[in-house]
Amino acid sequence: MSTKIAIFASGSGSNAENIIQHFAQNKAVEIALILSNKPDAFVLERAKKWQIPSVCFTKSDFTETNNISTILAENNIDFIVLAGFLLKIPATLIQQYPHRIVNIHPALLPKYGGKGMYGQHVHEAVVANKEKESGITIHYVNEQYDEGNIIFQAKCSILSSDTPALVAEKVHQLEYTHFPTIIEKLITD
Repeated sequence: MSTKIAIFASGSGSNAENIIQHFAQNKAVEIALILSNKPDAFVLERAKKWQIPSVCFTKSDFTETNNISTILAENNIDFIVLAGFLLKIPATLIQQYPHRIVNIHPALLPKYGGKGMYGQHVHEAVVANKEKESGITIHYVNEQYDEGNIIFQAKCSILSSDTPALVAEKVHQLEYTHFPTIIEKLITD
């Protein structure tokens, strides 16, 4: 029986597609569902391309009802991956999936985490503070933004001449290299 993964994403879905590609030939893991809180998120197009069912929902659907929990249960989801998903995960969902929800953050937590620290905002802050390195943090999700137990970190050097866009490119390469393999390791261990 395969492990069924649901991916939550709010944006373009490049990390989601990278994960889908990684598991495409793996019979033990199925990317079973893509969920987004943005009806115009390109991740929904990627889901269509890969013929993966997708669900779009409102913030109130997510935070004030059990609709998403029900959908996940109906699809026999075993594990949840947040790949550029910007809403805080409700406590009920965390309780439903203890240590089975992981997120990737585009910085070395605990630095540059928390509400409002995502994507380009993170890279701009890293450059503004003249950091010598940045990277990615893969962590379990808890009730606070970016405060769950850290599973894995990878670093990249930052040159004084690097722009936020260049930092973003370096961080994306780390995401693409490590996120799928860490997910696979968590599922198979």
